[in-house]
Amino acid sequence: MKYTYFFGPKLTEGDAQMSNLLGGKGANLAEMSNMGLPVPPGFTITTEVCNYFINYNDFPPDLISQINSNINCIEKQMKKKFGSAENPLLFSVRSGSKVSMPGMMETVLNVGLTELTVRGLAKVSGNNQFAYDSYRRLIMMYADVVMEKSNNIQIHDNLGIRSELESFMDLYMKNINCYSDSQLSGRDLKNICSEFKKIIYKKFNTHFPDDPYVQLHESIKAVFKSWNGERAINYRNIENIPHNMGTAVNVQSMVFGNLGTNSATGVAFTRNPSTGKNVFYGEWLENAQGEDVVAGIRTPNPINEDSRSGNSSESITLEQKYPDIYNDLYAIKEKLEMHYRDMQDIEFTIENKNLWMLQTRRGKRNGVSSIQIAIDLNREKMINERELLNRISYNHLNEIMLPCIDPAEEASKPVIAMGLPAGPGGASGKIVFSADTAQKYHDNGQSVILVRKETSPEDIHGMFAANGILTSKGGMTSHAALVARGWGKCCIVGCSEALIDYNKKTMVVGNNKFKEGDTITLNGSLGAVYGSKISLIENKIHDNDQFNQIMQLSDQYKKLGVRANADTEKDAKTARIMGAQGIGLCRTEHMFFSPSRILTMRKMILATTTKQRLEALNELLPHQQKDFYGILKAMTDYPVTIRLLDPPLHEFLPTSKKQIESLAQKMKISFQNIKNIIDDLHEINPMLGHRGCRLGITYPEITKMQATAIFNATEQLIKDGFKPKPEIMIPLIGTDKEFIHQREIIDSVYRKGNYDFQYMVGTMIEIPRACLVAEDIANHADFFSFGTNDLTQTTFGYSRDDIGGFLQEYLSKSILENDPFASIDIHGVGKLIERAVKKGKENNSDLKIGVCGEHGGDPKSIHFFNKINLDYVSCSPFRVPIARLASAQSNL
Repeated sequence: MKYTYFFGPKLTEGDAQMSNLLGGKGANLAEMSNMGLPVPPGFTITTEVCNYFINYNDFPPDLISQINSNINCIEKQMKKKFGSAENPLLFSVRSGSKVSMPGMMETVLNVGLTELTVRGLAKVSGNNQFAYDSYRRLIMMYADVVMEKSNNIQIHDNLGIRSELESFMDLYMKNINCYSDSQLSGRDLKNICSEFKKIIYKKFNTHFPDDPYVQLHESIKAVFKSWNGERAINYRNIENIPHNMGTAVNVQSMVFGNLGTNSATGVAFTRNPSTGKNVFYGEWLENAQGEDVVAGIRTPNPINEDSRSGNSSESITLEQKYPDIYNDLYAIKEKLEMHYRDMQDIEFTIENKNLWMLQTRRGKRNGVSSIQIAIDLNREKMINERELLNRISYNHLNEIMLPCIDPAEEASKPVIAMGLPAGPGGASGKIVFSADTAQKYHDNGQSVILVRKETSPEDIHGMFAANGILTSKGGMTSHAALVARGWGKCCIVGCSEALIDYNKKTMVVGNNKFKEGDTITLNGSLGAVYGSKISLIENKIHDNDQFNQIMQLSDQYKKLGVRANADTEKDAKTARIMGAQGIGLCRTEHMFFSPSRILTMRKMILATTTKQRLEALNELLPHQQKDFYGILKAMTDYPVTIRLLDPPLHEFLPTSKKQIESLAQKMKISFQNIKNIIDDLHEINPMLGHRGCRLGITYPEITKMQATAIFNATEQLIKDGFKPKPEIMIPLIGTDKEFIHQREIIDSVYRKGNYDFQYMVGTMIEIPRACLVAEDIANHADFFSFGTNDLTQTTFGYSRDDIGGFLQEYLSKSILENDPFASIDIHGVGKLIERAVKKGKENNSDLKIGVCGEHGGDPKSIHFFNKINLDYVSCSPFRVPIARLASAQSNL
């Protein structure tokens, strides 16, 4: 079996299409070789070997002989010999997975230097300083990557072998009044190498290997092992990269940017990765190796004037120092971008004024530059409109919409905990542990992070007042996550590392203890928590021409309509600004939680007679009517789907003794009477209890009041010159008879009110039985809207608020492919939806069908909904642009 693929100027066995096997770096090295660019020869060990090695902790048979065969080919091309004392060939050993994971895996440079070959390198180069500088780099990297990390030796407080070696070198330089490693003499570096080896032996009780083949084989193994290193795993989790992909290993002949003043190394982008501007942008270092640029060991210089920043005003550019080499590099940059039809991130080395290309890959970019580059490439006729849309990632679109953490400042701060990224963007503020305190801090003009074990509807005011929300429990569709996304608020949920004590008003995370008033920062896009303040960068999208262009193009190509979930007039206005074509879910229960209404709502619940209940409902009617007027007005010309009362009544009642006593005093009812009613309303499993249409059937006067409020608001809007389009949605329907019962009440209200306008009545499909009898319900309904949150709960038997306790285990053991509350389960829940759509349309061809669960804003789910021909999706207002883009991409 073939495990290695050669690349170089005279022989290349791979190309850019082979990234599955050769990884991104290996495939692109082969492609650049095929293009005739100056690439140092080498070979790539395939990702299949990585997976074999991880499973068997050894190389597959015949790999060593294939490695040796490739080494012979390189020796002939480079006219050097591996392990030679006269003219030694040295290698770099680098990782390279299919998907770029910059800095997440390991690299070893200068492999093959020994006590013998370092003298040969010094002789052939005529540069003792260069030879021993290269040797000390190998010793340091090999000790760190191969001898420590690959053997899973635990490092505490960042005091690993690399730190020890760097500390020794710093002390050595200080003792001889040397301020830069480039000032060290060959003798100094030789002494440092000798001392390095002593430190390594003392640390590991084993000698630094003096056999070049041992160095090479062990370096390859270490790179394979780094695929399952902690940082690589964390990165893949964040970026949703499969863990079974494996990494290739690239063994490439060394070219030296640290050979002297006519040598250099650099990293460049074919366009500015921060702004997207079409200018060549990069940095370089004279007499250095590539890791020096990446690691920030020395401050690099700009390659040209377009790359110059405020702190590099005196630095000489590559264009100034080596104009011919810069022109060659510029020509290669142009060739690469035209070939790949995308912005490239390139690495290069100059050895004695000879330019070598070490890497090209798709350049990482931020949200602003991502959109700018895609639009410019389309304008330059490199990509068409369909490719343009597919080039825009959802994360980048999110990034330009919400406040985000300053990335430069963030890079210098340690992450103290990780949770689920429920609400993107960034937030920094003082910790508070209750909604009331959040409100108090907010009213005093202070930024707040509300920290809770979990949130409830009672916390709404505090959540609204907070800049960010952190919970130790809950999943991606828990209360906190749903509300935060709806507001475009930064939120992290399920942060189990956070131990919260309400009584002591403390949060403990590892060795860090925080009290109320301490400042933390949340990166809701990554789920990262920081123990101090980090600055935020505001994003203004409405004046962004590029953003508007992407949205207009998305609308041109999409088939699915996109609505928003909105419960207030303000939310509806935001949704319209975001491009929503209506409201797919207006939850009426949230309207009852405001201080001016909650008491009346509680009167209705605590009523002991129908008359008392009607009196309370009559008090609520004008409030509801006013709310519906505002929402329908904000969405004039577009449909607004209003869901009738859904949650169980006990959610509106107080829970603590103090709150019950206060309510008893206000209503002039005994504490015990209220307590008894609360106890009577208590349910073992309220999610499947007395809620939804069951409330409307038990208390038909509630349905009548809400229908009246909707119709009155609609009638008044028409008189005021607007064009409302009300749609009334009956929740939790499981039988056609339930629907018929509730629809008859609604239609009766319309008839008796002598209204004269169009309206629709439909149902939220959120329990499996409704999917199985969809054809019966469709005979009486104008529309279906799938409530995929509860449909997922009832199909799996999972509570979305408690799944966090076992979800990670299920994902790590591949029991679940993904969080079913984040992306639709197409094999189970999806099949129920498909059946309901098919059977519903068969019995009612005019049936309109949409989705109003959080899956309506998830791109993977949107692709499924587009495939099964739904009419629309509905999501939180701030997810509408994502849904518009995803709808277009799913239709390309």
